[in-house]
Amino acid sequence: MKKWLVLIVVVLLAVAGWIAAGPFLTINAIRSAVQQQDAARLSQQIDFPALRTSLKQQVDDYVVRRAGADMQSSLLGAIALRLASGATDGMVDAMATPAGLAAVMEGRNFWDRLSGRRAGSEGDYVTTPPRDPLEGAKYRFESPSRFTATIANADGDPVVFVLTRQGFSWRVTDVRLPLNAVDSPSQRR
Repeated sequence: MKKWLVLIVVVLLAVAGWIAAGPFLTINAIRSAVQQQDAARLSQQIDFPALRTSLKQQVDDYVVRRAGADMQSSLLGAIALRLASGATDGMVDAMATPAGLAAVMEGRNFWDRLSGRRAGSEGDYVTTPPRDPLEGAKYRFESPSRFTATIANADGDPVVFVLTRQGFSWRVTDVRLPLNAVDSPSQRR
């Protein structure tokens, strides 16, 4: 009887260990895929529909807050906000791709990543592999099913990548952009 109890405890500990190690295994897979510029492997670690939804909500909220109450309350303002929301869809779709997400992880400008140039270079094309995409990241379990990796972007503002457990695997489901830092430069480090 005791052997069965010990076996059950060992199995439970092994499962708990696997679940606890899961985010770090996913982070390493993401790091490797970005460094090797392997979009297919990176795509396996990301829940793109959830990521697009999250990014769209953040950008739309930012646009509405920046417009202010006067713009929101007028008919023409509401139409303008609707048009602005449609325009941000393209930006969100471009960011919610393996190349866009890799650029955010590297702390690089998205457009520099697409053009293959290093940030700050004057037309020089990248000939070396990208740097470690999660260099200096701070990791934290928010719950047994939610894990975050926080990195600083090129401006030093925090970008939070949220991994969510789906069964025994972990995937990136959200990226919290530092849109509040855009509003107030005094918050920058």
